[in-house]
Amino acid sequence: MKRFTAAVLLALGVTFAGAQNLQVHYDLGEDRSYVTTTLEMFKPDQWGSTFFFVDMDHDTDFGNSVSFAYMEISRALKFWDSPWAAQIEYNGGTYVNNAWLAGAQYTWNNSDFSRIFTLQGLLKHFSAPEGGDAETGFQLTGVWTMHMLDGALTFSGFADLWKEEKNFGGEDTDFVFLTEPQLWYNFGEHFSAGTEIELANNFTAEGFKVCPTLAVKWNF
Repeated sequence: MKRFTAAVLLALGVTFAGAQNLQVHYDLGEDRSYVTTTLEMFKPDQWGSTFFFVDMDHDTDFGNSVSFAYMEISRALKFWDSPWAAQIEYNGGTYVNNAWLAGAQYTWNNSDFSRIFTLQGLLKHFSAPEGGDAETGFQLTGVWTMHMLDGALTFSGFADLWKEEKNFGGEDTDFVFLTEPQLWYNFGEHFSAGTEIELANNFTAEGFKVCPTLAVKWNF
């Protein structure tokens, strides 16, 4: 539920105050019949751009409070006229080991910015969990955005592959894959409705899982 806004605005390279949006998703995956809200912000400046998002799960099985929260914040550094940029990033949340990432990204776009793709190669360092050891691996990330039907339809999303040692019921895994493609119908400048499909392997559980949502989005 994230990242595509940053790819769009970073590729455009325009100088405006920034952009924010709020997404409300109803999760339809197995054992996930609850609402997730996502708040995103992107702000460019003369030295690059800043992007962050916060995901919050509102699972009533855990009481009348946020049952899970997760955030990412990243800073792209770009002092030159090139599709290449340096990037640093922080990831962390409830029941999630904090991680610091650093590396580079390359952004491609067509002439009218209706097709945008960003590829990132990052070194990923996980903080030591309680009773455990720190771990360093890597992450490859692809982010895409496609505007169709004169901007009425947007297909966007990201795909992550990273190295992280995990154990599920005695089974060890070394790699995690996560992608969240989104399809939005844009009713106007501010309001959109659509869907997201989370496809994950060894993310929160062993093996492959599919978790679709129905969603609305408001662009501030």
